[in-house]
Amino acid sequence: MLLFFKILFWGSVLGLFHSYVLYPLILKIKASGKKQNEVCFSRTDELPTVSVIMSVYNEEGVIKEKMESLLALDYPKDKLVIYIGSDCSDDQTNAILENYQSKNSHLHFHPFKDRRGKPGVVNDLATIAFKERGKTREHILLMTDASVMLQMETLFELVKHFKNEEIMIVDSNMVNIGMKAEGISMLENQYISSEVGLKNLEGLAFGKMIGPFGGCYTIRASHFSMIPDKFLVDDFYITMRAFEIGGNAINEMKAICFESLPDDMGEEYRRKSRISAGNFQNLMTFRHLLYKGNNLSFAFFSHKVLRWLGPFFIIFASISGLILSLSGNILYQYLFILMIIGGIGVPFLDFIFKKLNINIIGFRAIRYFVVMNIALLEGFFKFIKGVKNNVWQPPKRN
Repeated sequence: MLLFFKILFWGSVLGLFHSYVLYPLILKIKASGKKQNEVCFSRTDELPTVSVIMSVYNEEGVIKEKMESLLALDYPKDKLVIYIGSDCSDDQTNAILENYQSKNSHLHFHPFKDRRGKPGVVNDLATIAFKERGKTREHILLMTDASVMLQMETLFELVKHFKNEEIMIVDSNMVNIGMKAEGISMLENQYISSEVGLKNLEGLAFGKMIGPFGGCYTIRASHFSMIPDKFLVDDFYITMRAFEIGGNAINEMKAICFESLPDDMGEEYRRKSRISAGNFQNLMTFRHLLYKGNNLSFAFFSHKVLRWLGPFFIIFASISGLILSLSGNILYQYLFILMIIGGIGVPFLDFIFKKLNINIIGFRAIRYFVVMNIALLEGFFKFIKGVKNNVWQPPKRN
């Protein structure tokens, strides 16, 4: 019986170690010496048509800056059309966008009257874009969010790769702004930066970047799939469906865009919990891709599935560690004490320190890791109970 708990303990530790440590090392080795796609459009080439697809809800705080960002893109204006749908916004978002539409003929604004959530709006906008411009390989969609600001050259840096017929998705380099030492924004920045790096390495190593950041990426219209009702993580769903059609997905580090980060742990907890429920929706939908035995299977399992299962690994390691420590084995007694300190003691101390306005980044990082894994666990149970809708509230950002 003790052998079973030893296997459970070390298997759980290995699952976490592989996803967070070993897999990034493997990627660095696999990507070493490999070059980014070099079959690219130049500025003098005939560039493909681009449709911007953006769903908004109560974005009056950022929508003017976002529109100026889109209108300033250094891309041929006769090749660019902007499709924006408002998911029944009840602030000044619609009025602001109607004003922009009156001054820009290539901006098509649709103020939808029913609150449905982002996927429904995106599906409707994509349908309109396909009807007007075609669902072809030469038609590129820029999927973006209101909170993400693009540099002038960002769109070209993304689109240039579509000269390569093997490429179907190109992701941007998300740069975070508004970090504060007293909250979690610095930790979010570290997490997102590491994710950008991983996605870039996956593109170099395998040509299979596992899911873009939904705030700014491009995809061939021919590879876009409509998002199912009540799905919560649309960018990952769209990417995996595109992999089923065939082709590569990469990250372009020169395609820079900016987004301010959330700083409140409670709000980020709610966001992560919602995303987690969507992750398990995607896991059930695309579990068959884990059995292919190819690079996509390996990357999907290592980068995503093991992370989504992280809370269960922590629970299994804790339970088996407790049982093994009670058997009198001193190694497991020390390991169990370390788990208690890391999983309960340090997060509690950080909570107290935060109240006293004391910020210790190491303590905050451990608490952040623990709390976000609890959010993942809550998301799993939301998935089990069934997702009722996919409407969302824009998060507060710095």
